[in-house]
Amino acid sequence: MKISVLTVCRNSARTIKHTIDSFFAQDHADKELVVVDGGSSDETLTIVRSYSQDRIQLISEPDSGMYDALNKGLRLYTGDAVGVLNSDDCFHDNTALRLISSGLNQADIVHGALDFVEDHVTKRVVRRWRAVPRPVKGFRTGWMPSHPTFYVKRKVAETVGMFDVSLKVSSDYDWMLRAVEGYGFSVATIDQVLVDMMIGGASTRSFLSHVGHNLEALRSRRRWLGSGPIDYALVAKPTRKIGQFLVGRHKP
Repeated sequence: MKISVLTVCRNSARTIKHTIDSFFAQDHADKELVVVDGGSSDETLTIVRSYSQDRIQLISEPDSGMYDALNKGLRLYTGDAVGVLNSDDCFHDNTALRLISSGLNQADIVHGALDFVEDHVTKRVVRRWRAVPRPVKGFRTGWMPSHPTFYVKRKVAETVGMFDVSLKVSSDYDWMLRAVEGYGFSVATIDQVLVDMMIGGASTRSFLSHVGHNLEALRSRRRWLGSGPIDYALVAKPTRKIGQFLVGRHKP
């Protein structure tokens, strides 16, 4: 199974080498990296072009933000399955794509565990996201997979379509909700860490970003699930994350 990994970036010279190194370190051979650059003015493109290009598709042009860039990636990838690795994130170890491929032999969608790290040198974990199988009511209960570990077969991506660019910080949540709740695709859980995510992304960098993400997520549930102006998940979704910050209570 050929797995395509979408990485969007703009002026990511400080971190993207770690990201690409982790891709090339994967022991799953049938893979491609699609890098969608938003017109970087730093050394990002020099770094990307320093790698063997037979496994990399690269496009560099202005875009309207991360989700517009991801949509370009969805139009470009050639694999049997696809997922996203942000330009400041890394695969946890060299088995991640192999585990994902194995999971996708059993289901249409897979997701797994995630560590939030301070940086990719010390790898100091500041928060842990452990994958939980989808409960009966799914997203209505506040459950959601971690998007950096969320990989789908091509038929899923083609059915779900593009990311909603009208959403500023939660279009990934909206896309996953549509994939899981809207079409009846099967979902498998990988009970291992797949990705190290550097803390400080668009939806995690501040209290206000958390609030914005949750309000946009409610908008998605209202649109696709028929939720009311306030629903159970509005409280349950952030509450579910409290345990992720109790790092010392989890085994590495």
